[in-house]
Amino acid sequence: MNSHLSNLLCIHIANGIEYCEAELLANRLKLSFFKEADRTLSDISEFPYVLSYTHNSLNIIQTTKGAPGPVNASFVGGKTAHRLNFGGGKGQMIAKAVGLNKGVQPTILDATAGLGRDAFVMASLGCDVLMLERSPVVSALLAFALEEAKSSVVFDIVSRMSLINENAIDWLDSQAESVADVIYLDPMYPHRDKSSLVKKEMRLFQDIVGEDMDDARLLEAALDKAAYRVVVKRPRKGDIIDGVQPSFQLLGKSCRYDLYTLKRIEDIKARI
Repeated sequence: MNSHLSNLLCIHIANGIEYCEAELLANRLKLSFFKEADRTLSDISEFPYVLSYTHNSLNIIQTTKGAPGPVNASFVGGKTAHRLNFGGGKGQMIAKAVGLNKGVQPTILDATAGLGRDAFVMASLGCDVLMLERSPVVSALLAFALEEAKSSVVFDIVSRMSLINENAIDWLDSQAESVADVIYLDPMYPHRDKSSLVKKEMRLFQDIVGEDMDDARLLEAALDKAAYRVVVKRPRKGDIIDGVQPSFQLLGKSCRYDLYTLKRIEDIKARI
């Protein structure tokens, strides 16, 4: 991964910033590291992507001509705020998928956290959410976003979110017992629809993180360590993950939730 990443991404920090973690990340992943005093962001063209640290944001910026805007994981404003205000609360599909429509607040492990948007929604509905993210670059975006949100109006929400940068299969296999009431999976899948590639975040994830070619193994590990249910988010017409068949499905306009029930989610009430 690192040799591929070193040709694809570099790290850049703005003047006046002492980000030790940025330099540590660059050393760990063998990425080129630039300070603005030595080289401005606009001068960087030999890398398709730049992980850019500024005074108040952390973004991945695509450097190619006509590139879309920066990508970040911020939970303050933007798409996250819109979804928080207009997403539909406990009536939305993700809430039903994890069992919130049953009047309980299960603990959640989001084993494929990405930019944390689904985790944030689940936390906004009262769930404690542990996020696993295998990519150290995306994990850096998430860690910055969580720290940023601690001094914002969404502090109560992010206080229910925590993050571990580790491969989900390895982490789940290392646990001796169940890790959460519900394990939530949204694996990257091979995209056959070319129109989906125009979405900047999806393209970025394909380039930097790569697709999940081991989703069957991930599902197996999740089923072994979930207490009540595993939820898999898929494209509406996407294939079911190989292996165990889902107990039932929830269908939306563009996505689908495959639910693997291990125990009745209502049994959580007896534990409280």
